[in-house]
Amino acid sequence: MDEPISVAEQYPAKYWHQLSDGRIQCDLCPRDCRLHEGQRGACFVRGRVGDAMVLTTYGRSSGFCVDPIEKKPLNQFYPGSSVLSFGTAGCNLACKFCQNWDISKSRSFDKLLDKASPEAIARYAEKLGCKSVAFTYNDPVIFAEYAMDVADACHAKGIKTVAVTAGYIHAQPRRDFFARMDAANVDLKAFTDEFYVKQTGSHLQLVLETLKYLKHETDVWFELTTLLIPGLNDSSQEISAMSDWIVKELGVDVPLHFSAFHPDYKLNEIPSTPVETLIRARKIALDAGLQYVYTGNVHNLEGDTTYCPACGEAVIVRDWYEIKQYHLTQDGRCENCNAAIAGRFEHFSGQFGRQRIPVRIGAAV
Repeated sequence: MDEPISVAEQYPAKYWHQLSDGRIQCDLCPRDCRLHEGQRGACFVRGRVGDAMVLTTYGRSSGFCVDPIEKKPLNQFYPGSSVLSFGTAGCNLACKFCQNWDISKSRSFDKLLDKASPEAIARYAEKLGCKSVAFTYNDPVIFAEYAMDVADACHAKGIKTVAVTAGYIHAQPRRDFFARMDAANVDLKAFTDEFYVKQTGSHLQLVLETLKYLKHETDVWFELTTLLIPGLNDSSQEISAMSDWIVKELGVDVPLHFSAFHPDYKLNEIPSTPVETLIRARKIALDAGLQYVYTGNVHNLEGDTTYCPACGEAVIVRDWYEIKQYHLTQDGRCENCNAAIAGRFEHFSGQFGRQRIPVRIGAAV
């Protein structure tokens, strides 16, 4: 039985309609959950109260933390800057390999320790000197109303917004949501529908539609991340097919991050991804024509570094999340050959580094 929805959790939600049989249908994501009175959707945070849908996590967070932007990961969106990160609870996917499962799979809101209004978050980000605010840890699609209000408050103060998402969302809310985002990192979890169905409970094609939308109909800067899981989505054939699709449909300048899996949640029997797998995947993607390919969750200096696609010089040398060398002009051109590097850049006057600083906003603002 679903956990009862208290009055305190009832924030009016968008994106739903009434069905002829008396149920209401959530129109936010392709799960199309159809709910009777008191029921919650698959994400657990959207539910029915009376004849309307509510969002139960508005203004409630599982915690705030100041991170380097490279940790999202975004390597070409104001590199070296800091980002105020937060999430809520729940998720609209059912990934067996989820590495934030304690938050995204939570069925109890005791994880939501920090309360903060959109305006409070924007004020605190400004106070902390953060270039941006990131909606992360769990998928912000499911708390879209809260994320969009936070984004509006941040933009009023000149603060950028970042969505870390699987991109599993219907067309109308997708337009509304990404209109408020300056950047995104989208999980492209694999390149077969079989993987998506068996391992995530969703479908590949709908994610590809989101990626094409971002590229061709928005100004959102976005990068892709694929978590390579041994034996499930790490074959050379699949990586090659995915790379070819990205080149054809999105272009050669969309950064791609291959990240290492570690045993967690429901895939504890699968070993961690060897660094050699990530290096092989990176080479396949580069050979396919992609210009910016990275490795993550492993120590690999070459895979952390941004190279100029024109002259081959290293323009941003990283060690994990720390920038060791920076050779770009203020407007993002290679200092060696003056070629433009894809991304969003400004004058580089230092870096946040690899710090991770937990903060409490509700009590401080």
